[in-house]
Amino acid sequence: MIQCKDCEFCQRGPDGQIAFACDPFGTIKEPECLAKWQLLKINQMVAAYQATLDYYQKLAPMQEKMFKVMERELDDMNESEKWKTDDEEETEDDDNSFDDPDAWKKGRDDGPSL
Repeated sequence: MIQCKDCEFCQRGPDGQIAFACDPFGTIKEPECLAKWQLLKINQMVAAYQATLDYYQKLAPMQEKMFKVMERELDDMNESEKWKTDDEEETEDDDNSFDDPDAWKKGRDDGPSL
């Protein structure tokens, strides 16, 4: 088995990081090379995931503030439009004979007298 340090496709960075320049679909020399390549890719995915989590943790306080501001704005909007729903509820409670066509037949005449 060829060691990675002896392979022309293995590159070691200045910080000791190993990178494979091989193509897993064409230039793999040994079956173990594919397993090592997969491990490196999994490590890259985990590092990217950790970076994403760190970024989300930095954004969390800002998101909380945004949610509180949005809730306040929505509450203000609901409060400013509350008068519309209050009037509708009051009119439903009223016994308005003009809206009830059967009220004329029952003899209830709350309308103006002529």
